[in-house]
Amino acid sequence: MQDPNEDTEWNDILRKKGILPPKETPKDDEEELALALQQQSVVKAYESMTLDELDDNEDEFEEEDEAAIEMYRQKRLAEWKTMQIKNVFGEVAEISGQDYIKEVNKAGEGIWVVLHLYKQGIPLCTLINQHLCMLARKFPQTKFVKSISTTCIPNYPDRNLPTIFVYFEGEMKAQFIGPLVFGGMNLKVDELEWRLSESGAVKTDLEENPKKQIEDKLMTSIRSSLPTRKDSDDSDDEDY
Repeated sequence: MQDPNEDTEWNDILRKKGILPPKETPKDDEEELALALQQQSVVKAYESMTLDELDDNEDEFEEEDEAAIEMYRQKRLAEWKTMQIKNVFGEVAEISGQDYIKEVNKAGEGIWVVLHLYKQGIPLCTLINQHLCMLARKFPQTKFVKSISTTCIPNYPDRNLPTIFVYFEGEMKAQFIGPLVFGGMNLKVDELEWRLSESGAVKTDLEENPKKQIEDKLMTSIRSSLPTRKDSDDSDDEDY
């Protein structure tokens, strides 16, 4: 008797005529197909996740999901690397109020934005713009933008200038408002770099707050100028 599952032209003809039943799918093929469909469904379930979200949900994955998730993770990593190469800024861009949502709130996934609100004629604003130009070149992956305060936020008070807002993926992460926060015209570029690094906007190579070094030197100078206890006692003896 002829095997109905045998691969012959005659059997194919009989199948088309309905004389023979459809060819049975080998069990191994069925299992491979089911696994492939399962992997596709797993990838689809997590395709909207970022790399961080994948890591956060790693414990929820089944063992059989790992191959599919790893494949998707590599895909997302490749996309992230491509975005990082593409998103090289390197300068401070001028924006208006109309650009705010696009350039700041919708800057993109994984993008830190440093926004400086300023006005011409305010020396500290000019100084900070100069510092930000240097930092933009040093940290090209961070998006640095500036805007005249009242064109960006109507009626924004001059007493709040300079102002720096730090955003990440549309959310404000830090704000620095007013001249006192920056320490006035004595502000150094590495001090501003440290402040921005504390907010997460840049990855600094500074090992400690440069301001702390100045404060430590100041305290040392003050202590050295104060009379010691022995000097004070000697002075008291002379009074008698």
